Amino acid sequence: MDRFIESLPKTETHLHIEGAIPWELFENRFPGEFLQVPEFRKPDFRYNNFQQFEKILIDHALRVIKSPEDYAEIAKMLFATQLSQNIAYVELSFHAGMIEFLKISGKDIIQAIRSVVPDGLEVRIFMGMSRDSYSSFLGPLLEEAVESWEGLYGIDLHGPEDLPSKDWMPRLWSIAHANGRMLKAHAGEFGSAQNVKWAVESLGVKRIQHGISASDDETVMELLVEKGVVLDLCPISNYKLRVFDNWDDYPIRKFLNKGIRCTISTDDPFSFGNCLNDEYKYLVRYMGFSASEIAEIAKTGFDIADLQDYQKKESMNQVDHLLSLERGNEL
Repeated sequence: MDRFIESLPKTETHLHIEGAIPWELFENRFPGEFLQVPEFRKPDFRYNNFQQFEKILIDHALRVIKSPEDYAEIAKMLFATQLSQNIAYVELSFHAGMIEFLKISGKDIIQAIRSVVPDGLEVRIFMGMSRDSYSSFLGPLLEEAVESWEGLYGIDLHGPEDLPSKDWMPRLWSIAHANGRMLKAHAGEFGSAQNVKWAVESLGVKRIQHGISASDDETVMELLVEKGVVLDLCPISNYKLRVFDNWDDYPIRKFLNKGIRCTISTDDPFSFGNCLNDEYKYLVRYMGFSASEIAEIAKTGFDIADLQDYQKKESMNQVDHLLSLERGNEL
């Protein structure tokens, strides 16, 4: 099964570049300082709370990220790792708050990432913004970005879900949609199912990042099915951040049985020490997923991807071919 997973063509649709800095980059930048794997990257480690996770991530990211060129270096190493896992399509977000904090150009960040996309990998760039991002400095830039920034494929709502919703959010998401941008929102990770409902109904998103708490509300799950909303799940992230207690509680099967489509991604692999192959292997190890079920998740990623129809068909046919070989090996 491990070989089957590793050979599958895959997509990654929920990934933060600031949380995906390769550990090797720290080793290269700071010789002698990062020789040992820290506790937070070990398989059995679980964060005490989101604040602990956020502080560790930010403290490390700000040591490395100073300029658009740093984004390019991170992206180049990240993309090489993804190709080695047979990932063919990536939706990657950068955080708008870095524009304000570091006073660097968001346009330059996008261009830096695009400049290192290798052959064989399709990359779509999103800008994520926190629920409190609309400052006097950043607000006008967000407006400009969704209207005219070249290479910005879509937007995503980030940040603590206990912050109140603001009028600028539905308005900005509506402008982004009118300008052909893809809409996403983080919801239902630490917040309630009602946060998922609000994101779908008020922001008009068809893609929810996480959405775990939707499993608590039958009406919200029915809404996801009705609207064709896809959940971009990150099992290892959810486990390490204590979104759920035990693997038996993880609701992916509940979602799939309800007809809610799901994809699998790593979220912040720097923080969790994971890779996409690990995510699939955990579904097998802890939730008993079969090769057929793994193949369906991989195919969903291509079905929702921003690819030409022939590219989707080619990748999904390859998944089916590998599945047929795997079934043959099982006989």
